[in-house]
Amino acid sequence: MFESRCGVRCNSCERKEKVNCKGCTNITVPFWGGKCGVKSCCEEKHLDHCGLCEVFPCDMLANMGKDMGYDPAPRLAQCKNWKNEK
Repeated sequence: MFESRCGVRCNSCERKEKVNCKGCTNITVPFWGGKCGVKSCCEEKHLDHCGLCEVFPCDMLANMGKDMGYDPAPRLAQCKNWKNEK
């Protein structure tokens, strides 16, 4: 079962409670108050998560968080896993 649009495993996120995040599938605006391009893109395409997109992985998803030092590989792998779940 998917937990986010981008592959973040919200149910095991250690920051979730600290920032009062309910997960992007349960909120309209991200906890930081800005717009999340990945969330918006998935929802505009009526996709549960990025792994279901025909252009997966797009540049936006593949580079998300890199500027803050996050490795996108675990999120991309999680999207693939969710896609392959029955």
